[in-house]
Amino acid sequence: MTSRLSRRGFLGAPALAAAAPRRPNIVFIIADDLRHDALSATGHPFARTPNIDRIAREGALFENFFCTTPLCSPSRASFLTGRYAHHHRIINNDKIGHDFVSHTLVTWPRLLREAGYETAFIGKWHMGPDDSRRPGFDHWISFRGQGLFIDPVVNENGVSRQLTGYMTDYLNQEAVRFLTRKRSRPFVLYLSHKAVHFPYLPARRHENLYAGRKPVYPSESPGDLEGKPALTRRVPEVDRLRLEGAVPEPAEPRRGRGRERDAVALDQLRCLASVDEGAGMILDALRRLGALDDTVVIFTSDNGYLLGEHGQFDQKRWAYEESIRIPFLLRYPRLVKAGTRVPGMTLNIDVAPAMLGFAGVDWPEPFDGRDFRPLLEGTSAPWREDFLAEYFAEKAGLRTPDWQAVRTASWKYIHYPGLNGMDELYHLASDPRELSNRIADPSAADHLAALRRRLRTLARSR
Repeated sequence: MTSRLSRRGFLGAPALAAAAPRRPNIVFIIADDLRHDALSATGHPFARTPNIDRIAREGALFENFFCTTPLCSPSRASFLTGRYAHHHRIINNDKIGHDFVSHTLVTWPRLLREAGYETAFIGKWHMGPDDSRRPGFDHWISFRGQGLFIDPVVNENGVSRQLTGYMTDYLNQEAVRFLTRKRSRPFVLYLSHKAVHFPYLPARRHENLYAGRKPVYPSESPGDLEGKPALTRRVPEVDRLRLEGAVPEPAEPRRGRGRERDAVALDQLRCLASVDEGAGMILDALRRLGALDDTVVIFTSDNGYLLGEHGQFDQKRWAYEESIRIPFLLRYPRLVKAGTRVPGMTLNIDVAPAMLGFAGVDWPEPFDGRDFRPLLEGTSAPWREDFLAEYFAEKAGLRTPDWQAVRTASWKYIHYPGLNGMDELYHLASDPRELSNRIADPSAADHLAALRRRLRTLARSR
């Protein structure tokens, strides 16, 4: 569904809504590849995330928040623009051309800067290999591609710097440094972490955190993979180094930490510990400044992650719940009561219109997302009953084909446009783990027909 903020400002710039006497600051923290249930607040059995949990405890936890494309670059662009990937054109992680496209994006921090905010971007941009400043940011710290966990090179406002130390600590410190500047304007801080992305290298102080703990993985189901022919089909090998239009990005080594499932799962949580420490540093800095309750503080992730579900480990590109469902926590006591739970299906494309709404800024161009603030206020306003998710195959990773999916509260239909006879249908109400593909079940035929019609309608917005 497309939403629109209606009034124009002077010479086309965003206009401040007359009914907004106080414009809040905004701190937006986004992790990388963090699945919905990786936090203590969202049900992890032993992860310790007290500072991130505090955002939910003193604010709102969105129980059904999703990304519309479960991949770094498209999801990050959707968070910033309020548009689907097929509209903002950052459709995958293939690098060629995305740096140029991402310089043209009209992002909500860019619009808030035009409306008088001071803005900062700190961290992973990852839309093309270019690490130069994008429009809309007074303060810019980023790095090429994925960057490095250990001793990274960063671009600080146009100056290349070789650092010594741990990337997450540096980003946290720079975030606090920005917050504590003297200023007379409201601010936006967009803190975009590399953690907990591969190669999952924790800070030295966290290398043995959770020692002796055993991650719990989903049990296998005999009929699961049989119902997923798109996932299990054979695909030809590809010489990634010779692919036109793609630049495979060599990964930083694991430094001997192992690639078995337990090592990876625990190291993700160890990386998260540094992110959590940074959230605590930010909350404490805001408190010291007397600005904590005047600041919208958000924590989220760009996409989920498969840790063994459907035979997929260290993967995220599929339409399954573990890939598209992500954490989203928001603290703003001037609007949100402590301990609020938001059950409605909310999306990363809803963030841009909501942030403009918090700031009282109007923008006449359409969004694909919707302002979610009425859900925080406990109103009974109608909300979405379904949504479109999508993925565009990458030149450097053809295992996952193009797909489109429509998800409702009870059902999910996954369509593979380039593959015949491989679609999937799941009744989430009775099969939340998506183990039984009911595409050929006669008793589900009416639901399938309705979902196919709905998918055609949602996809027609292109």
